[in-house]
Amino acid sequence: MTIKNYIKTAATGLRRNKSRSVLTILGIVIGITAIILVMSLGQGAQDLILNQVRGLGSKTVIVMPGRQPKGPADATQVFSDSLKNKDLDLLKNKANVPDLNQIIPIVYGADSATFEDQIYRMTIFGATREIGKIFDAEPSEGVFFSEDDVRRSADVVVLGSKVKEGLFGASEAVGEKIKIKNRNFKVVGVLPEKGQVSFFSFDEAVVIPYTTAQQYIFGRKYFDRLIVEAKSEEAVPRIVNDITLTLRNSHNITDPDKDDFHVETQAGLMSQISIITDVLTLFLLAVAAISLLVGGVGIMNIMLVSVTERTREIGLRKALGATKNNVLIQFLLEAVFLTGAGGVVGILLGASLSFLASLVLGKVIGMAWSFTFPTVAAIIGLLVSAAIGLIFGLYPARQASLKSPMEALRYE
Repeated sequence: MTIKNYIKTAATGLRRNKSRSVLTILGIVIGITAIILVMSLGQGAQDLILNQVRGLGSKTVIVMPGRQPKGPADATQVFSDSLKNKDLDLLKNKANVPDLNQIIPIVYGADSATFEDQIYRMTIFGATREIGKIFDAEPSEGVFFSEDDVRRSADVVVLGSKVKEGLFGASEAVGEKIKIKNRNFKVVGVLPEKGQVSFFSFDEAVVIPYTTAQQYIFGRKYFDRLIVEAKSEEAVPRIVNDITLTLRNSHNITDPDKDDFHVETQAGLMSQISIITDVLTLFLLAVAAISLLVGGVGIMNIMLVSVTERTREIGLRKALGATKNNVLIQFLLEAVFLTGAGGVVGILLGASLSFLASLVLGKVIGMAWSFTFPTVAAIIGLLVSAAIGLIFGLYPARQASLKSPMEALRYE
């Protein structure tokens, strides 16, 4: 028989049992759909997170309290109070960190603000006016507070767009006073709508002088972050080294394993995030691959049933001159066609669901979640589905080829 005849015979056999063919490929469809969905959403999540990290700029270095987390036991270190005012003063000293362009101390937490009968729950950032420059979030109304406001712990506040809308609606906010922790804060500026900027939603936040936040709002004398901007991208490795040495001297640390702080660059953070998301994606892929294995076993079972039901057909073909190889190839092609079709349907379904999910997630989280079609995963999925048909279809096909034509023709 020619290849064309083999294909025609296999296709005819599948068309005669359409319902069974559809049910047979269901496991493969689900498996391939899951793989495409996981790969697409995993890549979208990774792109989203990395874009948020890039929002800080390549010259930005972040100093965080607590040693670098290396496992669950280090989780509590994130809440360390190791970064103090003396550390800020030492890092500002050009003799210690000559490549430093600017440094922004940050304290943050959540609380409510009130204006007349309106209440709004928001995030409070205590910082300097430079936070607006580094995050590209300059006020659209009014101004940022001044360095003098920071020095004298002034009760002034810059509102995010949603906070302003929640408290004032369409009315003017600049010049009015809101109450936070029973203190009256004068509104000096309103930020434009920004959405997420490097994990921070300035729309639902207010910014006040960090000295005011420490003294009157949070009642603490340490920082949650120190954001440092280097003079150039090339200076980042030097500034990381200078910061590390300065803080170790300040904290009397001689053993690097006992650091009570850690310094992260955007490149290092992006590398860590990529590794984490890749590992999670591989784990989910392994789970999704189980359904392919189950689908393969299902195909083998259905093909064995098909061989039994078509015993007389096999006997008739053999009586008319079909060889063992002819029957073997026919049933093997049927299995490969089934799984291949399941792979194609799974790819199309997975891509469609991934696209819809990216649109929904973008709306829900308020950020641009990009849709990515995983071409490599689609090609591998198609090849794997065909391979499953070949592997799990081999035994039923062999069983069909070994049937005696005389016994097959007598089969009822």
